[in-house]
Order: sequence, then C-alpha cells, then structure tokens
Amino acid sequence: AFPQLRSLNLSANRLRELGPGLARAAPQLQELLLSGNRLRALPGGLLPPAGPAGPPAPFPLLSRLDAADNEVEELGADIAALPALKSLDVANNQLRELPAALADCPRLKEANFRGNQLRDKRLEKMVNGCQTKAILEYLRAGGRGKGKAEGAREEVRKKKREKQQKKDGGDGEQDEVEEASKLLVKVLHVSENPAPLVVKVSPGVKDVRAFIVCCVLKGVNLKPGNALKTFLSMQTKLHEDICEKRTAATIATHDLQLVKAPLTYDVQPPDELKIMPLGRKEIKAKDLLRQLQLEAEEQRKQKKRQNVSGLHKYLQLLDGKDSYPCLVDAEGAVISFPPITNSEKTKIRKETRDLFLEVTSDTSLQICKDVMDTLILKIAELNRSTLENKEGSGSDMESDALCGPGNLNLPLVVEQVRVVDTDGNLKVLYPSKTDLATVSSLLTVIR
Repeated sequence: AFPQLRSLNLSANRLRELGPGLARAAPQLQELLLSGNRLRALPGGLLPPAGPAGPPAPFPLLSRLDAADNEVEELGADIAALPALKSLDVANNQLRELPAALADCPRLKEANFRGNQLRDKRLEKMVNGCQTKAILEYLRAGGRGKGKAEGAREEVRKKKREKQQKKDGGDGEQDEVEEASKLLVKVLHVSENPAPLVVKVSPGVKDVRAFIVCCVLKGVNLKPGNALKTFLSMQTKLHEDICEKRTAATIATHDLQLVKAPLTYDVQPPDELKIMPLGRKEIKAKDLLRQLQLEAEEQRKQKKRQNVSGLHKYLQLLDGKDSYPCLVDAEGAVISFPPITNSEKTKIRKETRDLFLEVTSDTSLQICKDVMDTLILKIAELNRSTLENKEGSGSDMESDALCGPGNLNLPLVVEQVRVVDTDGNLKVLYPSKTDLATVSSLLTVIR
C-alpha cells in the first residue's frame, strides 16, 4: 500500500495489463505514466468493477494518464469513471474508434489521440490538428465511426437522404428544427470577390513568428447594449483558454473600414517599430514592453504575489528576439504587434459592422486555423444572442438578403483572405474547404 503516492512512472517496460489492486494500493494517485508498454486495453483492469453498493470512484484524484506508444486496441467507455482526469495521452496505439463517453469526462482538457488508425477519417483528421474541446464536441454530437465501417457509410447515406428530403420539402421537421438552431456562416470565395484582401508575408517572420491566418467577417452587430463589451470579453477568454495565455496563438480584431490594404506581415527592430497601442499614444516597441513590464511588476507588488500574473505573462514571449513581428498597412502604419497589442488606428467600435480577423502563432499553422474557427463560432453566437434579445434595429444589410425576409438566423459572411509570399505564391487561404470543420456541429457553413 502506498497511501500517499501521488505519481507513478511505469513507462518503457513490457507490461501487458494492470489490475485493480493499484486503485486500492494508491488511492491518492494523481499521475500515472504507462507509455512504451504493451497494454492492449485502457483503462482495462485498472478499474475494479462497480459493486451493487456503488463504491466511490477509484482514482478520485487521477488527473494525468499517459499511455502513448502501447498496443491499445480498445479505449473503454469506463474512462469516464475517472472524475478528475484532465490529461489523456493515447498516441501511437492501435485504436480504431473513440468512445462517445470521452465527452462525459467532466474535466478533460488535453487529449492526444494522434498516430491511431481511426475508422472515422474525419475524426482522424481532427485529432491530428484540432483542440481537444472540438474533438469532444464532435464525439458528444454522435460523429461517425460508432461501429463498423458499414455503419459509418449508412450514417452518411442517411444524412444525404435527410438532406434531400429537406430540399424536396419533406416533412423532416426535427431535422429542420436542428438545422434552424444552428448558426449560419456564408463563405465568400476569392473568385467571387471583386476586391479580395491579400496579406503579403516577408521572409523575416520565419524565425520570429512564422504563422498567420486572416479573414474578413461581415455582418457583425455590436450596437445593442453590452454587445461590444461582451465581444471584447470573449476575445480575452479565448486568449486565456484556447490560446493558452497567448503562448500558443494570439488574436487581433480590426475594424475593416479602418484597414488600409494591401497589408504586409513583417518584422522590424524593437527600436524602430512604432505603434499606437490601444488606449495609448504612439510609442516604440522596446519602450512599450519596458512600460508594460514595469506595470506588471507594480501590479505584482500591490497584490503581494510571487510571480506576475494575468495578461502580462505573455511579455516574455519576445525575450531575446532581435526583431519583432508586425502587421503593416498600405500607409506604413503598424496595426498589429503580436502577441502584445493591436493599434488604436483600427480599433473596433460599436458602429463596426465588418471585421478583419488575424491569428498568429510561432507554434503551428493548424493552431492558427483552430483558433480562427473558434473565434468565428463565438462571434456568430454573439450575433445570434443579439438578434434573440431583439435589441438591434431593423437592417437592410447584405446578410439579410442572403437569408430572405423573416428569417432571424442571419448568416455572417466570411470572406477568404490569401496570405502570399513576396513573389505572390500562395502560403495560406482561409477558410479553405477543410476549415471550420472543428465547429461544424454548431455551425452551418454555406460554401
């Protein structure tokens, strides 16, 4: 018995199974590392069968379970019996399916399913590039790949039949209700846009902050009540959560009418880069960082904390950089200085209807896309909330015409933005055909 044991590392052995004795021997276990063994089922025998009296859940404190690089063929639904599980790693195993019960894990925030040959190819694509939250939402919604491959194909055929019935005016009332409850987004392709916006990327960003994804979002309503305040709060929450306190990615939102295209994603030395930060006067980047660091330290002292907290944590992301990333408009003004701040020049106001959205990262392009997917979903939810509260005035905007008279579920219009290199070669187009899939259970995309 190890009543005080918190962490157990059994990695890189030849274990084929683990029995329920561990749950009894180490009831306080918080971290269990099992990677590089020969386990075939998880949790497998780790969890003792529930008795008729309903004993307390085994491993009530287990928050991390690492079983990568095993031979796991079955991830059991009883994984949801681990009430404190926050991190699950089953990469590089032999899983063919993921149980819907994963969505019932109340605290699961991080999950790695890469390197498994999943039957549901869409799910397989998601696990290779999406945030855990999106994967769990997909599983919660039913997804595909519940059983055999034939079952998956039948599910696809069923959806096609239902879609055709709806198109023919069939009586699938339930489907119509579900579709009507979804948020609508219409994609305007570059080929359909008489004046598409283009962002040119200079070679210098590769070693500083290499990845950028942009798009235009039209039809936003920020006038009613606290809509603008809610919008800004939502952006802050995304920075805290999916952007991992800006360490994974950074969002910048601009009033499209104030953006002078064409735009260049560039780098400039700290003592040359000038920006007018939100709510401040124009300042050099190096002086701005010094100011913010002093403010952070003062705040830490006032609150008597050991470390700086809150948004000031991201200041260290530029430590040691000889050049800083920036988005420059046609007039040479810096409108964005990621991951630090936007510019007052393109600040969003209550009257703003059309947005230019930008997500940057020094980690990966896919993270930028996942964050942008979620950002568009959250803005669509905010727009829906505004309409339902009936606080907005009647509108004759383009988005009204797209849906026809009398339909309150007005779509936002997402215009594709091309990111190109200095020679004009395409680097990124967002949204592409595969983008916005992570939020498809909540969003209807008209392409």
